Amino acid sequence: MSLPAKRIPLLADILTDRRLALMLALGFSSGLPFLLIFSTQSAWLREVGISRTEIGLLSYVALAYTFKFLWAPIIDAVDVPGLAKLVGRRRAWMLLAQIGVAIGLAGLAFGDPAHALAWTIASAFLVAFMAATQDVVVDGWRIDAAPSERQGMMSATYQLGYRLALLCAGAGALYIADFVSWKAAYLTMSAMMAIGLCACLLSGKTPQDKARASSPSTSTLAFPSLASSFVEPLADLVRRKGPMLVIILALVALYRLPDFVSGVMANPLYIDLGFTKSDIATVSKLYGVWVGIAGAFAGGFAVSRMGLMPSLLCGGIAASASHLMLALLAQSGPRIELLTLAISVENFASGFAGTALIAYMSSLTSPAFAATQYALLSSLYALPGKLVGGLSGLMVDSFGYPAFFATTSLIGIPVAVLCLIVWRNSPEAKIEPGEELSSREKSVARP
Repeated sequence: MSLPAKRIPLLADILTDRRLALMLALGFSSGLPFLLIFSTQSAWLREVGISRTEIGLLSYVALAYTFKFLWAPIIDAVDVPGLAKLVGRRRAWMLLAQIGVAIGLAGLAFGDPAHALAWTIASAFLVAFMAATQDVVVDGWRIDAAPSERQGMMSATYQLGYRLALLCAGAGALYIADFVSWKAAYLTMSAMMAIGLCACLLSGKTPQDKARASSPSTSTLAFPSLASSFVEPLADLVRRKGPMLVIILALVALYRLPDFVSGVMANPLYIDLGFTKSDIATVSKLYGVWVGIAGAFAGGFAVSRMGLMPSLLCGGIAASASHLMLALLAQSGPRIELLTLAISVENFASGFAGTALIAYMSSLTSPAFAATQYALLSSLYALPGKLVGGLSGLMVDSFGYPAFFATTSLIGIPVAVLCLIVWRNSPEAKIEPGEELSSREKSVARP
């Protein structure tokens, strides 16, 4: 089926649109901190002898990503004193967040988790809070900087930058740690935040910032009301979805739970099995990221050909079932070929499921409240996983890696049941085969 000519962007236009280059750099800046306070940090902590239970509990610092919707309305409505007049509201918050991330990563570099774990926790929390704030601002900048017909391309470029950052923060950091030191690895990552800082400074004020600057009635302390921030978007969802909203929210909350729970313990498993940091970097972080990208593209193709709900069902089952490969690896021992197979299956399924869930959450929003409703839904899908993931180390210590990963795979059963219920009762949520996502649905981006 051919697309109308007006919907096929000209290559020359794409290559000459400086917003895309800036979006690539900002996507990189957003993706860089995530693994450095998640799986990469867990490898460091396990190597220096921190217990699996403590590693699991430390993952709670990433809850900042989950609760970012609480301060997102403030970021969208309030100026950073002084700085906003110079660079605009969006860029002022972005600069503040990026500098905070760089300082937090430097703090981790100079920390000694084996003897001063409190310093590591405080630095990791600073990174998480500032990184979550940066995500809010970058999403706002993306929406402000380009019209709706360009948002699909902006989103794709953002995801590419994000994935490239995962390569650096995963494989790159582990390689540096293996051949030099963890301190050098985290200092290097801190310095790489300069990419985002440069993009921020080069981006220029958005039309919204210019309009605010020319309006004499604009108040830098005009805090948004509770009703406009949360109540009205939630009321809109209730009106449109009715009682089915409870089932829908349960599906969103459970869908990625297996990945969040098992993700904290994946690197400790590889370390405990005896794989070197270079092995983990090559297979899990370098090769695995590209497999995840392939899975994400496969998920997008499936949504366009099979429809949204069939893709959502397949992705939920596959993502959960893939953890059986990690259970097999834990039972079989340090076999590099089995590690490669497990990473291949798990990352491909996770990428597929992630794309299907983003498309589904996008379909739930209405144009009047798209940003807020998506922020609330994306926070909901991460919250249960982060809460349960903090106890993952305790679970592994209690009944071992094989039983732990086999248990996470069983979450796919209620996910499949909820998918079938929603599919049967919400025909308006389906995207028929061959139907393309709207610009608004394409515009959201969180890998």
